[in-house]
Amino acid sequence: MFRGNHPTRVDEKGRLKLPSDFKRVVEEKYGTQFYITSRDGKDAEIYPMQEWEKFEQKLAEIPNFNPAKKKLLNYVNYYGQTTEMDGQGRVLLPQILREKTNTLGDVLVFGMQTFLKVTNREAFVASLEPMTEADERELENFKL
Repeated sequence: MFRGNHPTRVDEKGRLKLPSDFKRVVEEKYGTQFYITSRDGKDAEIYPMQEWEKFEQKLAEIPNFNPAKKKLLNYVNYYGQTTEMDGQGRVLLPQILREKTNTLGDVLVFGMQTFLKVTNREAFVASLEPMTEADERELENFKL
């Protein structure tokens, strides 16, 4: 499971070196194949191939004529690319995705349980909102 946040950088060639905590999980559980995409055009998402295939199986259960499914498929296919982690623990973010999400240079890599989210560090910090009492009440229903 991927947890936490690790600040890092995407180099000028678009390669992201996986933070060591996440790299360890990948090596122990998943292997080197990934699907990198975005579901919203704001953040890059790195899925170990096994997790992406589970997502695809769930998606296949939705009828093809469903408008929301079509929209989602447009996003994940437009930005998506299969890639492999190299020997130095780096993965290449697709150029079109890097440009749209501004994920070159300083980024944050968040563990999202079954995948990694990569976001522009400066933009994320600027958009971070404090938890409100209403948020806390909403979460009480889940007995966290």
